[in-house]
Amino acid sequence: MPITITTDNNTTRIIIIDRFDYSIHTEFRSAYKDTPKNSEFIIDMRQASYMDSSALGMLLLLREHLGDGASKISIIGCSPEIKKIFEISNFHALFNLS
Repeated sequence: MPITITTDNNTTRIIIIDRFDYSIHTEFRSAYKDTPKNSEFIIDMRQASYMDSSALGMLLLLREHLGDGASKISIIGCSPEIKKIFEISNFHALFNLS
């Protein structure tokens, strides 16, 4: 599976495995489409080796679903290469990166 989804109370953890690209858009969207607006998300990138611009779009759609609440989405465990993509695209200003 390219992603693993777990939910604990009001927090959903989406673990990205290998590639964060358009190939997982259906699974990624299904992880949040029925969640309430006050939900919190952790996007765990520790197992991700690749990310493209479609992944950035998927993150924006998640943010939009939650009402543009950047504090509700944390992105953790990014490799230096993926972190650089977030910085170049200025997404570090939109999401909590750690």
